[in-house]
Amino acid sequence: MAARNTARKRAFQILFEADQRGADVVTVLADWIKNSHSDPQQPPVSEYTMELVEGYAPKARRIDELISQYSVDWTLDRMPVVDRNILRLGAYELIWVDGTPDAVVLDEAVSLAKEFSTDDSPAFINGLLARFKDLKPSLRRDEA
Repeated sequence: MAARNTARKRAFQILFEADQRGADVVTVLADWIKNSHSDPQQPPVSEYTMELVEGYAPKARRIDELISQYSVDWTLDRMPVVDRNILRLGAYELIWVDGTPDAVVLDEAVSLAKEFSTDDSPAFINGLLARFKDLKPSLRRDEA
């Protein structure tokens, strides 16, 4: 599972970079892939990282709507950039990726928050993603 952990971390970094640059996530992903082939210092981009980023991209607007709707007292633009992108990735994987157990998605998102964000972030991220987990059947149904 270490490979999936690394893949999620890379996907988060790509989402974070795209957010910071105001760029399209698929464009940033392509840059990462190109750089990993031409520069041995650049980390490789795994198949699962590509799946996460490419799967997230068409759902980005809906995911931001969900985060805005269910986060209490936090607007999307007021959220720390790290938290916002961990939530984006976690929400995508939790709601639309069937191959990963929900508990793993929550645990991985909390781990990313512990590594990259504030002391309060893991609880915030866990709480919001847990809410999405509970609402997952209706959120997926709303997409149809």
